[in-house]
Amino acid sequence: MKHSIKRRLLIWLLCALMVGALATALIVYYEARDEANVLFDYQLRQIAQSLPAQLVGPETMPHSGLADDADGVVVQIWKLDGQRLYQSQPDAELPARIVLGFTTAPSMHGDWRIYSALFADDVIQVAQPMSVREALAAAVALRTAMPLLLLLPFFGLLIWVTVGAGLAPLRSLAAAVARRSPEALDPLAEERLPAEVTPLVHEINLLLERVKRAFATQRAFIADAAHELRTPLTAVDLQLQLVERAATLAEARAALAALRIGLSRSQRLVGQLLTLARNEPDASVLVNQALDLHALTQEVVAEYAPLAIAKQIDIALVTDEPVAFVGHGEGMRVAIANLVDNAIRYSAEHGHVTVAVKALAGSVEVRVEDDGPGIPGDERQRVFDRFYRGAGANATGSGLGLAIVARIVEYHHGSITLDSGSGGQGLLATMRLPQALPLPA
Repeated sequence: MKHSIKRRLLIWLLCALMVGALATALIVYYEARDEANVLFDYQLRQIAQSLPAQLVGPETMPHSGLADDADGVVVQIWKLDGQRLYQSQPDAELPARIVLGFTTAPSMHGDWRIYSALFADDVIQVAQPMSVREALAAAVALRTAMPLLLLLPFFGLLIWVTVGAGLAPLRSLAAAVARRSPEALDPLAEERLPAEVTPLVHEINLLLERVKRAFATQRAFIADAAHELRTPLTAVDLQLQLVERAATLAEARAALAALRIGLSRSQRLVGQLLTLARNEPDASVLVNQALDLHALTQEVVAEYAPLAIAKQIDIALVTDEPVAFVGHGEGMRVAIANLVDNAIRYSAEHGHVTVAVKALAGSVEVRVEDDGPGIPGDERQRVFDRFYRGAGANATGSGLGLAIVARIVEYHHGSITLDSGSGGQGLLATMRLPQALPLPA
């Protein structure tokens, strides 16, 4: 069963009203009892002071009016020698010990409030059960709380209607969302909303904006990918036709070699497209972790060492110190691998590739330098665009390597710059990434 805010508020508010009514009744009870004690004590004293004028002899003792008093008052008259001259209610269990003034004495049927006074040779005691006072206080408290208890159904209806009216903006918001088509990603109106609902609508609008950006990125990616895949797939189809039309074994081998190269290029392009899709800022939720950036870079260099050896290129990692870093581990591996791969591919035989990792104040830096042809200054920003290939680009390249690096650096809130290498020759790629604080997942 789903939880209802309306039902929950009704129950809690009615419970609060009931507790308030009971607390009010309890307070009134104690206050009424205190006031009753004052008034009844005054009454006991007045009765005791009015009796001496009637005391002429035992035959004139006041039998009427007191024994059946509605307030339960009992009168006793004692001689100083302990002889009881009179008791208005013989069955009343009053203590035999006499203490002048006001006292509260227990009995088998409850406490008594007693006032004793000395008049000539007689002691007059006027007593009253404490239950009379408590009953009076309870009646006053009940009369006070009863209207509140009787009004609970009315309060419940009023709360139900009021809470329903207060939740109307939520129902309107739900209806507005339900009427939308999947393609409608425009923000919801935030005007004339209650203060409690505005943060929810604001966060929904932020989510819609992120979804809108993600859809736009996805559409652009699909369009670019379709455009880029068309050419290599067409080339593979033509090379396959050449294999089928080959008249000699030599022609068939040459066509197969060209087909193998085309398939390898298409495979690499598809792999880079998938990598780019995974590392788009809005593509997925990435998980950050603490890692040693030097050890990660060392693994990448070892992975690409065979490719460098095949081209007789000297590749070196010049850092030995561990470099602590918090970020997306697989993303950083892909970024460093793309930089190292580009450096090896664009370096001539017997060239040099140098990789360095170091920790700075609150950040880390990864530098990959080669002595290849480099990139002209006016193209160093454009090469980060997807599928852009400059005039001196490698024929087997797809124009995605540096675009992937740029997306990963953007995710880590860092920067990447391209400069000329040592002596103005080659290319120096430098990634700077924040290190001190963990990044949000």
